[in-house]
Amino acid sequence: MTAERIYLDNAATSRPKPPEVLEAMIDYSRHLGTPGRGAYAEASQTRNLLTRCRERLNAFIDGDDPNHIIFTLNTTDAMNLAIWGTLTHRLDHAAASSPIEVVTSELDHNSALRPFNALAERFPGRVVQKRARFNADTGRIDLDHLSSLISPATALVAVIHASNVTGVLQDAAHIARIIRARSDNRALFLLDAAQSLGHVPISVRDADVDLLAMPGHKGLLGPTGTGVLYIRPGVERLMLTVRQGGTGFRSELEQMPDFLPDRFEPGSHNAVGIAGLSEGIAYLQRAGMPAVVRHEAELTNMLLDGLSALAPLGVRVLSPAARALNPVDSASVGRVGVVSFTHDTIPAATLGDLLERDHNILSRAGLHCAPAAHTTLGTRETPGALGAARLSVGPFNTPSDIRAAIAAVTTICEQAAAGPDASHHVQPRDRTPRTHAPAH
Repeated sequence: MTAERIYLDNAATSRPKPPEVLEAMIDYSRHLGTPGRGAYAEASQTRNLLTRCRERLNAFIDGDDPNHIIFTLNTTDAMNLAIWGTLTHRLDHAAASSPIEVVTSELDHNSALRPFNALAERFPGRVVQKRARFNADTGRIDLDHLSSLISPATALVAVIHASNVTGVLQDAAHIARIIRARSDNRALFLLDAAQSLGHVPISVRDADVDLLAMPGHKGLLGPTGTGVLYIRPGVERLMLTVRQGGTGFRSELEQMPDFLPDRFEPGSHNAVGIAGLSEGIAYLQRAGMPAVVRHEAELTNMLLDGLSALAPLGVRVLSPAARALNPVDSASVGRVGVVSFTHDTIPAATLGDLLERDHNILSRAGLHCAPAAHTTLGTRETPGALGAARLSVGPFNTPSDIRAAIAAVTTICEQAAAGPDASHHVQPRDRTPRTHAPAH
């Protein structure tokens, strides 16, 4: 009998999905199957389904208006809409002789870094990108350095809420106060919640964010191909559309309508995916975020303790200082269940391969689409390796999963210490970049 495979790659996408998610997607496919563009009953039911998902998500993040929940393909798509939409609008309204500045941090994912780089290349001299440092020991952004980078010329500050490399949470509300004060309330605040939403509570009001980018397929337990951008009311007037097309309503207009959500949602919706996403949110609402956070915090702290204890065998945990929230008291401290580590002699890719091949532990090794973070951590380019091995927990993992993972890493390290004949060494698989990289 094949041994049970233990899934610890929830930072990439959650697995398994609640049964209700799959049932909703099947029910939609069997009985509705329409994107909601029509006057017949099934089309109306699909529109109601989309509205229900917006309402659930708006309540989940303490939003102002469900119509300001914009469906996207994933977090990367949401980040691109936020970044290109706001900055092209600012460029249109800024004097050609006055460059605009964008600020992010070295922790951020390529979903922020690459759009900023593309804008700087598209508008040379008019878009200037700045990056705040972070402390490799604590995983926290250097807020003094961040503050020094922000001025009235700053158009947008984008910050990752929880790092997909270290798992450490940033204090979003504190960062918002810095942004408002240093920019004279001129800069917008974009928070990347790819690794935090669904794992810790988020209130867009308390965090004082203008834009919140989030995935449907990670902490919210929905399917891939779903994501969301929340736009604070009023901010939509400071954004241009980045895609145009049919909306099913006001088709006589030759421009995009000026009302939300239609203005930023051209084309047919991923209605089957949104049906599943809606039930993923409902599952979390029934379970209660305090219970979810306590469960994941217990597992995360077990994982941190177990891996940190392997330091004598050559294991280094990246940013081990922050502990997980347990019990829930503040989302401004702590971390989510993302833990990355390296070994003195075993390349990260080999660690990942050995964990799967010999122990049925599914992980993620590499640079995690966050090359600047790995540069600061000293893991971007090490002898024979790139990046780190990453284990990430979800609501359906158990303490036995974590014990198995720690035991597996222990065995791999002990075999390496015993010498090449005992290490069951394998060559890393071909890691040549693919034409289409995984979504954020």
